[in-house]
Amino acid sequence: MRDERCAGRSRSCRYSRSARGARGLLVRVLVLSQYFAPEPVPIPLEVAESLMARGHSVRVLTGFPNYPAGALYEGYRQRRRHREQHGALEILRIPMIIDHSQNVLKRMINYVSFALSALSVRRFSKDADVVYVYATPMTAGIPAWIWWLMFRVPYVLHVQDLWPDSVLGSSMVGEGRAARLIGRVLSPWLRSMYRKAAAVIGIAPTMVSTLIERGSPAVTTTLVYNWAGDAADVVARPVRDGAPVRVVYAGNVGAMQDLGTAIRAAHAAKDAGVHLEIVGDGVAREDLQAVARDLGAENVSFHEPVPRDRMPEVYDRTDVALVSLKDLPVFRGTIPSKFQGVLAAGLPVLTTVQGDVRDFVEAHGLGFTADAEDVAALESSLRAAAASSAEERERMAANAVRAYQANFARESGMDRIETVLVEASRRKGVRNNE
Repeated sequence: MRDERCAGRSRSCRYSRSARGARGLLVRVLVLSQYFAPEPVPIPLEVAESLMARGHSVRVLTGFPNYPAGALYEGYRQRRRHREQHGALEILRIPMIIDHSQNVLKRMINYVSFALSALSVRRFSKDADVVYVYATPMTAGIPAWIWWLMFRVPYVLHVQDLWPDSVLGSSMVGEGRAARLIGRVLSPWLRSMYRKAAAVIGIAPTMVSTLIERGSPAVTTTLVYNWAGDAADVVARPVRDGAPVRVVYAGNVGAMQDLGTAIRAAHAAKDAGVHLEIVGDGVAREDLQAVARDLGAENVSFHEPVPRDRMPEVYDRTDVALVSLKDLPVFRGTIPSKFQGVLAAGLPVLTTVQGDVRDFVEAHGLGFTADAEDVAALESSLRAAAASSAEERERMAANAVRAYQANFARESGMDRIETVLVEASRRKGVRNNE
């Protein structure tokens, strides 16, 4: 089937075609993301594969894998251009300065180096009808923003965390003059990014409201919850009765996850039959292991990260899944991806994430909540989890499955993203998208 957009544009027609898109128009999509498989950031790959399955043409521009530890993955060597295939998907990897430390200058150099490296790949952008930006960090959107200004290639921002809040609220930046300076520099640029985007996608209701308040046009700003798998595959896990009650955190072990509070609370609730497992790696792991040793917290254990396809093994030994973040305003308007993963696994939840996540857990009867950074509050919730009956946890698990199927199914999310991208592609070359 011939696509009229390819007429007279032989170079652009290197993009393969397979079938008519679900929205009646095939488009060429460039997926721009600093993180990509095999890094544990699944959404960019899933977006790319889903769009290809729907008949669209997709290329990926990304960095060399190094997240979350900040070390280049085995088997990779950075070079100016590295092409690889993931099935039928063409991936171009570009070099950057690798860092995942808590030093704000080094981290910003890491972010900006990826953006500058991406800017040099002009052909990928000019051939695309629309650029999908997986916007974490937000600096990943710099190339798309400039490509719009130079070539009028429209872009869609899929915002995963709010800037400058997530930068200013992190352990990398303290309060005072430096924070104010960073805020003054970032805020005007972010307003321009939102305003010039063909569309902006937020992942939580509060985030969408905040994006609109900060300059993103309401008519082109939409909510799409992140997902973790196919809704048809979501089933409640069998509930295990008896002690100990295994509370499992699986994910990035960083400074923002507030796992020090979890370790102290679990140690305090040891007599209730609570065992806390921390599965993953990150910059805070060694410090947290030291906290557990100093406390003598024998009911806290650390486990190496596991690939995504082995996460069911972790979930099978989980009684209650912990989803935790520090108490920062930025986190009230975000839903961490592990939350959807826990619901998709059919597990009860214990969360300290305030705002949208806590409200959702309480409204749907998904488990237990506690104030963030509050050892006593989390200890109380851990004791409540340990005291809950198998029947109560079965009900929570069933509620988790229903909530996931109703709100976080991948196909419904991709339907919305596809619609946004196709509509955005109509703006290519238009000069009044201001």
